[in-house]
Amino acid sequence: MGAVAVLRRRGSAEAGAIYIKLDWLDGRSSLYAPAPPDSDMDDMERRFECVMQEVDGLSVEARMAREMRFDPDLWFVEVEDRQGRVF
Repeated sequence: MGAVAVLRRRGSAEAGAIYIKLDWLDGRSSLYAPAPPDSDMDDMERRFECVMQEVDGLSVEARMAREMRFDPDLWFVEVEDRQGRVF
């Protein structure tokens, strides 16, 4: 489909939160973080919310540096897609 995904940081298999950076390949990036738990949510289903939308890529990198200092067990995935898909 023309997109590329890369695991940038391997976290804890037991408890690591997952963050997804979407690089639009034009200087813009978005960041998806774990969504708050929902009572209707299946225990095995992960949901994400966009916490930074179409901002400068360096802003996302700075936010992730802070997140990694706070939670060293997190997982960090980067998707590059001109159409903005995170699949």
